[in-house]
Amino acid sequence: MVNCQFIFAFLLFLADSHALTCDLTFSKSGIRPFNPHCRSLLPPKKIFSSNINAFRRLLKTFFLTRPLKPALSKELFFEVVCSAHQPLVFQKNSADLCGMFFKKQYRTNPATGEASYYYRIAENNRNAHGGISQTGIMGVGFMDDVDDEQRSRIADCLNDRIAGVHTLFEDESETVRSYVDKLYTRLVKEKRIDRVLDARKRMSECDWQRVDINSLENREVRELGAEWMCLQTLRRLNIDSYLDDRGWSDHDRDLALSHIISRAVYPASELKTVRYMQENSAVCELVGLDAAKVTKDKLYAKSHSLYREHEGLENHLSRKTNELFSLQDRIIIFDLTNTYFEGDMRNSELARRGRSKEKRSDCPLIVLALVVNAEGFIKYSTIYQGNMADCKTLGAMIDKLAAAIAKPTTKDGNKRIVVIDAGIATEDNLKMITDKGYDYVCVSRSSLKNYTVSDDASVVMVFDNKKRPIELIHVQTEDATDSEYYLKVTSPTKSLKETSMNKQFTTRHEEGLACILKGITRKGGVKKYDKVNQRIGRLAQKYPSVHRLYEIKLEKNEKDLCTSMSWEKKAQAAIDKENTFGVYFLKTSINEANEELVWTVYGCIREIENSIRTLKTDLDLRPIFHKTDDASKAHLHLGLLAYWVVNTIRHQLKGKGITSDWRETVRIMNTQKCVTTNMMNDRGQCISVRRCSKPETKAALIYDALKMQHTPFIQKKTVLHKTELQKNDILKDTS
Repeated sequence: MVNCQFIFAFLLFLADSHALTCDLTFSKSGIRPFNPHCRSLLPPKKIFSSNINAFRRLLKTFFLTRPLKPALSKELFFEVVCSAHQPLVFQKNSADLCGMFFKKQYRTNPATGEASYYYRIAENNRNAHGGISQTGIMGVGFMDDVDDEQRSRIADCLNDRIAGVHTLFEDESETVRSYVDKLYTRLVKEKRIDRVLDARKRMSECDWQRVDINSLENREVRELGAEWMCLQTLRRLNIDSYLDDRGWSDHDRDLALSHIISRAVYPASELKTVRYMQENSAVCELVGLDAAKVTKDKLYAKSHSLYREHEGLENHLSRKTNELFSLQDRIIIFDLTNTYFEGDMRNSELARRGRSKEKRSDCPLIVLALVVNAEGFIKYSTIYQGNMADCKTLGAMIDKLAAAIAKPTTKDGNKRIVVIDAGIATEDNLKMITDKGYDYVCVSRSSLKNYTVSDDASVVMVFDNKKRPIELIHVQTEDATDSEYYLKVTSPTKSLKETSMNKQFTTRHEEGLACILKGITRKGGVKKYDKVNQRIGRLAQKYPSVHRLYEIKLEKNEKDLCTSMSWEKKAQAAIDKENTFGVYFLKTSINEANEELVWTVYGCIREIENSIRTLKTDLDLRPIFHKTDDASKAHLHLGLLAYWVVNTIRHQLKGKGITSDWRETVRIMNTQKCVTTNMMNDRGQCISVRRCSKPETKAALIYDALKMQHTPFIQKKTVLHKTELQKNDILKDTS
């Protein structure tokens, strides 16, 4: 609050000062010279009598909103207000001009039937270019019971109350106070004050600059959306907190996070990853790293450090995802996959020749075993030699899974169910699963022949994820125990596929037989009996499913040369095989099992198939170019950590109906960029602004579905002042 003696002393100074060369006109927007050539001065008494309300506003605006030192008030007042060259408004900030006032319209009052003024509350706003715009706030009505002076006081008091400013004068009449209370209550009830305050806040927060449009240039454009989404996911999984608890430094933790994010968004070698971080991505900026100091050797070292934490990280992530999504892990899926090396790997203990699932048996292999829950989250993983058989790995995995989960039952007392495919479902493995307290669901390793349909069984029709019909029926067999339940599955779509494949294999097999026969009959062809049998054996190895349906006869002479060859298709065997097309059998130990339950549980095996497909295709887990076993393990583990991020995001998006694959999700999110804009203002300063682009519609939907922030920061602004050349610098330039 300003000292009243100082206010009146200041007014007397204004009246007696010869520095004022004009009369002053008081208005709501400030003070301006009325006539620059007028030498007369208005005495203080006339100022008080004719402009008391404008003077009140002047005092409050000048003193209460700007606390001044008495020694500086005189100079500032003359600097801002008293100019004989141009009319000046009273404030430096255009937001100070914002204020509500009454706007009137002449119309008939329906209550009295007489013409009168109808009043509305409006507000003036001045923009950076000096233009004024009016915004309607609220209709008031007819105010015949107050005069112009009182209406002006009502507007001033409303502005004071909204701004939270105490009035300097307390002599308002009861009518003014009544109107102020009533109108303020309406403004609050109808939520009009929020709009007023928001408009004033926007004006006060605006940073207006006059810039040269031709000087605008955009630099350092980086991809941001996918990296920001992955970073928020890592923080939700508390991987950063886990590494902090393990004693990692801030730099090492941030480098590890950026490496995981880069593997999820742009899976490539460490050398290409460094280029991506430095030239394409804003991931280092997000985590607070200097991208110029990131090298491939540091990324290699960080991959090895993360692998040394793999057991603890897997247990932490398993618990964290269960907490985030309220999972009980009743269904556990086990499967193996392998990937191949590009190189000999001669001194490797892991790389071995074996049966490649990518048809790359010419390369050394490495096996990755995964235990996944029904939602696709990895519970346990391990790495085996490339020639490890599927059926030999289950025992160790079950033991480690039991140690991690602790109990083979869920909280509600139900047994956990292990889902495996036919390659692992040996009788010994199934017995081991039940002995450890788990149930199982698997595909029968052999097709049942002597089975009967249960008396109370009926065909149950279900549909797969592509809405294709599938028939289920409970069957019984003599060899089955009381705890075993068999389900016959008939898929018309699978039948069409297998029929087409069988037709193709049959055609190629007969073409191969015809080629062998041609070699026997033509001159110079392969006729030796042993060689012909070798050719038939290779053909049988290539098409084993159809070769057993043929009876092949060879005739030879005394020189052990084949003279003729004939073949005949076994009709009954072919018919029996065609009857098995589209049919397979599921086997389970679940008590009180039914068709739909068994089918639903077995359908979860698609989750591990999707997991493996994501690892190999989207996260570039194959092939492996590393030359040592430690580097290969670190490479696979980094891909698994990236998969945790990917599956966490996709699991949440599926719950919101967004089913895009990961590559498509990354493409959508990469439409959001981060860019630096440089420009020159009218004072010769270079203004540099770094902003994140607003996410596009699809990217915004993904952010909203994940309940994530849309941008990591609003803007970063720097101002480089124009350098002034010193005298010595000029002399140096001319010398």
